[in-house]
Amino acid sequence: MITLRDGETNELLGTITEEELQFLIDELEEESAEDTDYYVDGDTIDMLEEDGASAGLVAFLRKALGSRGGMQIRWFRSK
Repeated sequence: MITLRDGETNELLGTITEEELQFLIDELEEESAEDTDYYVDGDTIDMLEEDGASAGLVAFLRKALGSRGGMQIRWFRSK
């Protein structure tokens, strides 16, 4: 299970599947192999949706973003 947190507040946003995380890794830019955070905004979510993101992942990200223009999200693997 993968836990996502708000990069600014560290608030728990929820969980996604390994497959959804792999989709994010494949689609979004990483600064290094150890990078575990991404910047997302409405345009990013639209792009992910167009590229085949699951409806659940798109809805999750839209809910997490809310009315903000953009946000950092960090992911963690639950042990």
